[in-house]
Amino acid sequence: MKNNRLFFYLIIFLVATTLYSCNDDDDVGYWVYYGPNATVTIKPLSEDAFYMQLDDTTTLYATNVTNPPYGQKEVRAFINFTEVDKVNDDYTISVRLNYVDSMLTKKSIPYSEENNSIDYGNDPIEIIPSWINVVEDGYITLYFSTVWGNNSIAHSVNLLTGVNPDDPYEVEFRHNAFGDVIGSWGNGVVAFKLADLPVETSESVNITLKYNSFSGQKTVIFENIQTKYLTRGAPQDMGIYGSRLK
Repeated sequence: MKNNRLFFYLIIFLVATTLYSCNDDDDVGYWVYYGPNATVTIKPLSEDAFYMQLDDTTTLYATNVTNPPYGQKEVRAFINFTEVDKVNDDYTISVRLNYVDSMLTKKSIPYSEENNSIDYGNDPIEIIPSWINVVEDGYITLYFSTVWGNNSIAHSVNLLTGVNPDDPYEVEFRHNAFGDVIGSWGNGVVAFKLADLPVETSESVNITLKYNSFSGQKTVIFENIQTKYLTRGAPQDMGIYGSRLK
């Protein structure tokens, strides 16, 4: 893209332009054309073992990669995979991992009087309708767009829980542009761990996402979420390399 103010490292691969691939020697070393065909959670087990959670109940085992791509950090990621003959009965599907790229993965923040003074921002942002927007494996993953101007300013995005005493499954997506509100449109992706939400193992609930758009307050509802899957994992924060998000 010619406009270097856009948030492009991610957009480049979302439109399936040239990307790195994983080869049979567990290295990343040659160029191929792959677009993502899934979002997963990378689950490290040890220094030389990991698996991928595709949705609430489906796990993937990579036959051509052994080392966790991001060390011992649990992160959400885009992948391109090809199903192969099953070689490990501990997991649902065996796959060849063709491509992997992390997305910004953060913990949600319980909203309270104690952190009321923290400025999470209320700058406008738009949720882009997409298969990327999903609640699975205890994460909410969001594909969004906003205005980016100053290349030296990193925008901050957060997810607040506990914002509605009458509905514990209502959450709020917040954006702080730190004054960087004039520029060009660009897109980004972020995943938040939903471990702060109450767990009712026998129930499915709707998760209501609220956010301040460029045309006012908007709501997105994620329906029929099984809360028993919200307690998995203990991720550390991880940024997208070279991005302007935090």
